[in-house]
Amino acid sequence: MHSRLENLAAARTTCPEVTQGFGVFIDEIRVPSWEPGIWPFTVPAIRALAESGISLTSPVTFLVGENGSGKSTIIEAIAEVFRIDVRGGHGGRRWASSFDHGTLSSRLQLLPPMARRKKIKSFFLRAETAQGVVEFMSDRGVAGYGERHNAEVSHGESFLQVLEGRFNAQGLYLLDEPEAPFSFRSCLALISVLEDLARGGSQVICATHSPLLTSLPGAQILELSHQGIYPRVWRDLDLSRNWLHFLEDPDPYLKHLTGDSFDGLTG
Repeated sequence: MHSRLENLAAARTTCPEVTQGFGVFIDEIRVPSWEPGIWPFTVPAIRALAESGISLTSPVTFLVGENGSGKSTIIEAIAEVFRIDVRGGHGGRRWASSFDHGTLSSRLQLLPPMARRKKIKSFFLRAETAQGVVEFMSDRGVAGYGERHNAEVSHGESFLQVLEGRFNAQGLYLLDEPEAPFSFRSCLALISVLEDLARGGSQVICATHSPLLTSLPGAQILELSHQGIYPRVWRDLDLSRNWLHFLEDPDPYLKHLTGDSFDGLTG
C-alpha cells in the first residue's frame, strides 16, 4: 500500500462528520420526460427517479441496494452526462462509449445546470471494467495511474495506485462498487480518501454493497429497492443489519441455505 493511503488508514479508525467544503456539482437529479414500460424505467428505483427526482444533500452520496436495483445504471448515466467514458477513467479525454445506456442518460437532467461540465475534473472508477482501463492507461504511461505498471501489481494494488494518483483534487468522483478488490484495511483507506475529497470541496457518488464504506459519518445514503428510492441511516439499512447479524451468528443463515442440519464441509 502506498505511504499516503497507509498513513490515512492507520491514523483514522472513525471519520469525523463530513460537513465542510461542499462544492456543489450536482444537487438534484431529474428525468423530465420518460416512457413507462421501457427499460430502464421498468426498474422500480429508476421509475421512482423519473417520477420524483432525487436531491443530493451531502458531498458523499452512497447508492445501495440489491443486484439489479439500478445503482450502476444511475452512475453510468451521470458519467455520460459529464462526457466520461462509462468504462471508467478520468474525464476530459476523448469521450468514447460502447455501452448503450442512452435511454436514461439522454433524458437525465442534473441541477444546477452547467454549460461546461467537461471542464470539471472528474473520474469514474468502475470495478467491472477498471482492470482493462488501468492497464490501457498504464501501457501508455498516463500520469496518475500508478508508478508501477498494472501487470506488476495485484488488482487491489492497482486500485490503490489510482486512488493516490487521481483522487487528489477538487472534482466529481463517480464510483461503482469500488470495494470489490479491497481488503478491510484498504476499505478503511478508501473511506479516508472519500472524506478528504469531501472536505476539499469535491463531490462523490458511489454505488456500493459495502457496509464499511456506507458507515462514513455525514454521508447521504439512498437505498434502491422494489419500493423505489429512500434515504436511510446506516443502522437501518438491510445491508448493515444483515452483515451485523451474520457476523454475530452465521449458523442460522448457513442452515437456511443448506438445511436444518449443517455440519460444515467435514460433516
